Amino acid sequence: MDVIEKIASIFPTVQGPTQKNIGFNRKLKWTLLILFVFFILSVIPLWGLDPASQFQFAQLELILGASFGSLMTLGIGPIVTASIVLQLLNGSGILNINTNTQEGKKRFQSLQRVLALFFVIFEAFIFVFLGGMAPPAGATNYAFLQGFLIFQLCLGGFLIMLMDEVVSKWGFGNGISLFIAAGVSKELIVRTLSPFRQVTEGIASEGFVGAVPELFRTIFIGETTGAFIALSGIIATILVFVMVVFTQAMKVEIPLSFGRVRGHGIRWPLNFFYTSNIPVILVAALLANFQLWARLLQNWAESSGGAIVGWFSRVLGTYSGDVPVSGFIQYITPPNLFQAAITNSITGEMLFIALVYTIFLALGSMVFSYFWVQTAGLDARSQAKNIMASGLQVPGFRKDPRVMERLLDRYVPPLTWMGGLAVGLLAAIADLMGALTSGMGLLLAVMIIYKLYEEVAREQAYEMNPLMRKFLGKE
Repeated sequence: MDVIEKIASIFPTVQGPTQKNIGFNRKLKWTLLILFVFFILSVIPLWGLDPASQFQFAQLELILGASFGSLMTLGIGPIVTASIVLQLLNGSGILNINTNTQEGKKRFQSLQRVLALFFVIFEAFIFVFLGGMAPPAGATNYAFLQGFLIFQLCLGGFLIMLMDEVVSKWGFGNGISLFIAAGVSKELIVRTLSPFRQVTEGIASEGFVGAVPELFRTIFIGETTGAFIALSGIIATILVFVMVVFTQAMKVEIPLSFGRVRGHGIRWPLNFFYTSNIPVILVAALLANFQLWARLLQNWAESSGGAIVGWFSRVLGTYSGDVPVSGFIQYITPPNLFQAAITNSITGEMLFIALVYTIFLALGSMVFSYFWVQTAGLDARSQAKNIMASGLQVPGFRKDPRVMERLLDRYVPPLTWMGGLAVGLLAAIADLMGALTSGMGLLLAVMIIYKLYEEVAREQAYEMNPLMRKFLGKE
C-alpha cells in the first residue's frame, strides 16, 4: 500500500477546501463551471480519428458519461470500473481496507485513483489497437496517428478524473453523477423536441428525430403504427419519470430526540433507496463495459468467424451499434417491449431475454448495494456514530452508540437489500418500456437531479440559518 500511495502522490490531484462550510454560491459556481468545461471538451474531436469509428459506440455514451470521438471518449468508464474492482476486492476480504477510519478512506481513495489511471491508459491502448478508435485505413503516418490518439484519450481520461474530484470536493454531488445527468438530459431534449430528420448511414429519412414532431407528422399523414410508436416513447418516458419520483420519496423515519434540548426531537429519514443510484450506476457501467468489449472484440475477431462474447448486426457494411444478434451480449441488451407489442412482433425469445436482463439487473444491484454500504460507511455502526455526533439519541434510552446501532440494525440491512432489488427492477422496467432515451439513463438522471435538488435545498437552508448548521454539527 505504501508503494501505491507513493504512486498516487506523483500525479496531480485537487486540493480539498480547508474549511468545512464552503458556501452555497461557491459550490454552485464550481458545479456549473465543471459542467461547462465537460460540454466544451465533449465537442473537441480527436485529431487523426477515422470518422466512421465513433458511431459504433454511440449507444453507450449516456451510461458512460462519454462522447465518443471527442476528448471525453473514455468518459467515467475508468473511474467506475476502478470502483467496481475495488468494491469487489474489498467486499470479498482480499484487500481488507477499513473504510470507516480516515486512514482507511485515504488508502482506498489513493488505490482508486491509481487504478482509475491504470484503466485510462489500458482502455486508451485497447480502443486504438483493437480498432475501436482507429486512424483512417491506409493513412501514411498510421503508427504516429495511433500514438497520438492514445495520448489524446489518456489526456481526456485524466481531465475527467480531475473534474470528478473538483465536483466531489468543491461542488454539489459528484462528477460521475453530474456527467451522466448532463448527457441524459441533453439526449432527452433532442429525442423529444428535435425538428431535424433522422439520418441513417448518411441518408436522411422522412421521420423526425424528436418524438413530438414525429407524432404530429405521422398523425397528419395517417400513419397509425408510426404514431403509436412515437406516442409509446413519450408515455414510457412519463411513466418512468413518475415511478422514479414516487419511489425516490419513499423513506422510513426513525424518531430521535436532542439530548441537549429536552422535549424536542426530529424524525431521522432513511430512504427506501438506501444506497441511492450507486448500484445502478455500477451495474450500468458493468453492462456498458461488456458491450464495449463485445464491439472491440468483434473488430479483432472478425476474421476468425466469431466473437468471444457475441456479435452485433451490420447495416451496409458497418456496425448498427444497437442490435446484438448472438452471445452473452444479446441477453444483457433489453428489447423494446412497448414497440414490439404495437408492431405485433413479440416473440418467446424476446420475452426470455427480457427476463434474463431483469434478473441480471436486480441481482447485480443488490450485490453492489451491499458492497457500497460496507465501503462507503453506510452500515449501522458508522451511521450510529454520525447520528450521535449530531447530538441525537434514541428517546427513552441513555446516550449510547450501541443502542443507536441496534435500532439501525432493524432498518439498514433490509433497506440495503430491498432498495437494491427495487432500484434494479425499476431500471429494468425503464429499459424494457422503451423510453425516448435509455431507460436506465433516464432513471439515473431523475434520481441524480432529485438528489441534487435535495442537497441544494439543504445547503440553502444552512445558508439562511447558520445556527442550524452549527447545532447539527455541520461545521
